[in-house]
Formats: sequence, C-alpha cells, structure tokens
Amino acid sequence: MISNQILQNTIDGINAISRAELCVTDTDGKVVVATYAEARDFSAAVREFVKSPADGQEMQGCHFFKISDEQQLEYILIVGGNSENAYLVGKMAAFQLKGLLVAYKERFDKDNFIKNLLLDNLLLVDVYSRAKKLHLQINLKRVVLIAETGSNRDANAVELVKDCLGLTGSKKIVTAVDENNVIIVIELPDDQAQILAEVEKTSALIIEHLEKSGIEDVRIACGTVVEEIKDVSRSYKEAKVALDVGKIFLDGKKIVYYEELGIGRLIYQLPMPLCQMFIEEIFGDKNPEDFDMETITTINKFFENSLNVSETSRQLFIHRNTLVYRLDKLQKSTNLDLRVFEDAITFKIALMVVKYMKYMESKEF
Repeated sequence: MISNQILQNTIDGINAISRAELCVTDTDGKVVVATYAEARDFSAAVREFVKSPADGQEMQGCHFFKISDEQQLEYILIVGGNSENAYLVGKMAAFQLKGLLVAYKERFDKDNFIKNLLLDNLLLVDVYSRAKKLHLQINLKRVVLIAETGSNRDANAVELVKDCLGLTGSKKIVTAVDENNVIIVIELPDDQAQILAEVEKTSALIIEHLEKSGIEDVRIACGTVVEEIKDVSRSYKEAKVALDVGKIFLDGKKIVYYEELGIGRLIYQLPMPLCQMFIEEIFGDKNPEDFDMETITTINKFFENSLNVSETSRQLFIHRNTLVYRLDKLQKSTNLDLRVFEDAITFKIALMVVKYMKYMESKEF
C-alpha cells in the first residue's frame, strides 16, 4: 500500500495545479487523505459505487473513480464537481495513483526478494526468474554491508540510511532482516580500483549520518565482492562473520572487512569443545583471565614490540631485568617462554581463543 504521506502529497500537487478538490477513501468509504477543508461523508456513496461494475461514475455532484492493482480494488478517488474539467482531472489523478501503486508494489517485491535472497530462502531457478522480473541484473558486481546500530536502534534507522545514500552515484538496496542491523547491497563499478573507494565512501557516509542522527557506536562489516546475484547471500554471511570477529578481536575498529580478519576468522570457526580442550592443554587448570593487570600489560606490550625485550622495557619504564623476571615468572606458571617464537605464537593464539570463548558464552545469555 502507498503511504498516506505520499498520497496526500500527490493529491495536494494535483489540487495546486487544477484547483479541483480531491479525496481518496478505502473501499468502505473511510477517508484516507483529502484536500477538502471540511470532512465530508462519502461512505454510503462509496459502498454503492464499489458494488457497481463501472470504473468511474458521477454521484452526489462528484466524479468517483476506482483505483485497482491487478484487479484488486485498493482505493476510491473522488473529485469534486460534475464538470468535464473535473472528469478530466479525475482521470489523470486516477492514472497517477495507479502508477504509484505499481511502483510501490515493485519496491515492496524487490525488498522482499532481497530479504529472501540474503537468507537463502529461494531456489536457484527462482532467484534468476524473480531478479529478471524485478529488472535486477544477474551478472553484476555487488557487495553486502551490515551496519550494526544496536538492539535499541532507532526504528527509522533503515530510512535514515536510505536518506543518506539517496544522493550517491551507484545503486544501493537498503533493507533489514532483524532489529539490530541495517543491510546495504551495493552495485559496484567494474573498475577494480574504484570498488574499495566506493565501499569506504559508503561506509563512512553511513556512520557519519547515523551518529549525527543520535545512533551511537555504529559499526560497519563488509563481505567480499560477488559477481552473480545468486552469491549475494554469501557476501551477507561473510559480513555477519566480520561483524562478530570485529567485536572479538578488533575492538574499536569502525569498519571491518571479511578479507582482513586474519587468524581471527579461523578461530571464529572452531567448535567450542575443541577450544576448551586447547586451553586446558596450554594452561591446565589456570585461567588466563586471572592474570593480574601487570602481567597482562607486560604480555600485550611485549607482543606489540615483536618480542623485543629492550624496547618493551623502555616503553613500560622498567629495568630490563625486571621484564626478564616477569617473563620467567610467566614461563614457570604456563611452561611457555614468550621469548621463544613458537611459544609466543601458541600463547597469542591461546589468548585469542579465550576471547572468542568468552564472547560466544556471552551470546548464549
């Protein structure tokens, strides 16, 4: 159905041009929108007109027109006056409203198609046939972005994203399949060099616009570029993974790309029992989260400086021997010497696995 605001704007425009008074009712005669200054009761006349086989009729000094969509009666248009000019205005207004019905139906169908495409609810043959019917190109580069706006996001977040992308060049479809995220499917240029620039520009625009609108902590996740419409769901799934992995391992990063997740993407796909077994193998009955703040700070800084003892001690403002003492103490409790490359890798991965397990446990509650 067409929104009441669009209907009102349409008949107001026709009224401004023709000076004819117009009214749109539902099939029961209830007024939906009108240009009349005072409300008028057309309910009885509308119900009588609905029963008649005529598409147009003159009644009560007005012209009545039926507005249908594929044989389904949606609205009754009433134009004040019984003159030839009023009839002509009515015919033109009826034509305009029918065009709006078709456009809105196609828009609804396209949104419904994209949602089912993202969720893998369509057979392959249906993907191609419906895409063709909706005038969507089959072979075209596309990528899916997910804008996370939080569980308490503004109900108008989808419309806000549509508004901020309305002036950009490439075609974008904006929709949502849950209450936390807005999904953007972008049609990309063929020029490989322009693809990253287009994605970055779109992501930055969305973040800026939503945050200006009062939606805080917006994050964008991006899947990989696909070249056929049937693969859009894959890009969506990748963007979902990127969103989660970004929360676990890339805290503070506003835009996360699936292709840049590194080892975090591998850890994210590990089953929880295997992770638990690995942590017990490395730490025994100890919990890495029980390390004191001094130890955690030392470990993080040591990794940041590529296992360089001198540089780490300088940045921590401690003596080199103090750092060596801390590393020796950690080695005794974990049997891992972070000065040895293989042990450092094992320890680093173990810490990432612990973060992953903690995140997955929090999602269950």
